[in-house]
Amino acid sequence: MNKKIYTAQEHGLTRRFISKQALSVVQTLVDAGYEAYIVGGAVRDILLKKSPKDFDIATNAHPEQIKRLFRNCRLVGRRFRLAHILFGRDIIEVATFRANSDDDEEHKDRKVGDDGFLIRDNVYGTIEDDAVRRDFTINALYYDPIRNEVIDFTNGYEDLLQGQLNLIGDPAKRFREDPVRMLRAVRFEVKLGFTMPETLINAINDMGYLLQTVSAARMFDEVVKLMLNGYGHQVYLRLRHYHLFSQIFPQTERALIELGNPEDHLLIAALHNSDNRINDGFGASTYFLYSALLWEPFLDEYHVLLADDIAPNEASTIAADKIIRKQQEFTMIPKRISAQMTDLWKFQFRLTHVKARKNRGGVNKILHHPRFKAAFDFLLLRKDAFESSDIVDHADFWQKAWDSHQPE
Repeated sequence: MNKKIYTAQEHGLTRRFISKQALSVVQTLVDAGYEAYIVGGAVRDILLKKSPKDFDIATNAHPEQIKRLFRNCRLVGRRFRLAHILFGRDIIEVATFRANSDDDEEHKDRKVGDDGFLIRDNVYGTIEDDAVRRDFTINALYYDPIRNEVIDFTNGYEDLLQGQLNLIGDPAKRFREDPVRMLRAVRFEVKLGFTMPETLINAINDMGYLLQTVSAARMFDEVVKLMLNGYGHQVYLRLRHYHLFSQIFPQTERALIELGNPEDHLLIAALHNSDNRINDGFGASTYFLYSALLWEPFLDEYHVLLADDIAPNEASTIAADKIIRKQQEFTMIPKRISAQMTDLWKFQFRLTHVKARKNRGGVNKILHHPRFKAAFDFLLLRKDAFESSDIVDHADFWQKAWDSHQPE
């Protein structure tokens, strides 16, 4: 392994870029005789002149040793045992250096499933061991704030300068250990504008099916990270390009193919809308995103039920339940969010019911409904996607009603 140390004159990173809490944790660990470094995304982002979302620390201190040093510490995780140092609402995550191990003595601390998926990984090692256990070279840079040095074991610093996204180790093995690394590759490709080598692209194309082995709960979190970040539309396009979207949302993939993959689909409009809101400093709702992701499968199922002479209100309830249950085989959808999705979908039929527009009292009642604004916003996205001329007409009607309802 070729260890490289970059000095302050070379990397240009200083302590002022690091949070005071992270610096104090490093100092406490070092004062107690341990090694400690800022590591991962924070180092990567600062070197790219971006603001880090959080600061992670790697150390040779074991979790129980860390806990003894910090009264504001709690230990979390089974698959990866971590220490969280709490500073009010801020959390500094501290991980012990990890290593590969085939040693029978330590086998109980590292467990790999029959499919190669890493179930538990608490075998500890050196900083060199830890570096090669990380996913991408650009995430395996260690910053020593005391010496003001960046330590690199995997050529990550050069990859950062060259805009290259390289996986550490054999892609097939690393993706079997954790298939979510494929999604992280796509996210970094889009977020950083980096280029992936052909070997990595080929492995993603060949091994996307492994995403179906990831727990539905974890996949729910990953979808939120992928698509509610200010560049969700571009991530979506890359997921489809690498045939990963179909592994996460197979119902939606089939529906879009049947529609001929339209460029102005509701989902595209919703992703653009979420990106704009996030980039303008506003939030974006998870339930709204999932409602857009599963709208077309829901609508298809709804029309199938209508053709079977099921009453519209009952058909919408049955369709929503069926589509959400199917999706939960791939990504968990918490009950609170599934209830909001169902309400949003069902409200669309209230807004597109001709009778609702003929009675002024009925219009006012709908305008005052607590779920109206979200449903109206969804209808406007359907208009933006030009779902049909009727949808455009309904959206224009409710836009005028809403505008006239606002105080001058």
